[in-house]
Amino acid sequence: LEGTAGWLESMGFKPGRRWAVLAGASEFGGGALTALGLLHPLGPIATVGAMAIATLDAHAGKPIWATEGGAELPVTNLAAAAALAFADPGAFSLDRALGIRVPKEVAALAALAVAAGVVAAEAR
Repeated sequence: LEGTAGWLESMGFKPGRRWAVLAGASEFGGGALTALGLLHPLGPIATVGAMAIATLDAHAGKPIWATEGGAELPVTNLAAAAALAFADPGAFSLDRALGIRVPKEVAALAALAVAAGVVAAEAR
């Protein structure tokens, strides 16, 4: 966490620790929710935010290919997360097993919150 916070501060994300916690929560938390099929589509929505920031900031100005430091991986992850956000969580998801259905209004608010976070990150 401290290493990530320092790296984020070097890119202008201050305070770095807060941004590192947000990045870790959205990447790990979003990925875990997506893998488990829990609270769908909140996991993929969180992942979209983290990958948008990675694409716009960590890989900006470089050729697209990952071998050249580009955004190939975050763009691919962003596309996959966006597609999963619009898909059904699946027959083997925890949502299906537990009978959970996230209301569309909650998903829309989550998407707006992620979009606001991306805008805030880019306005820093």
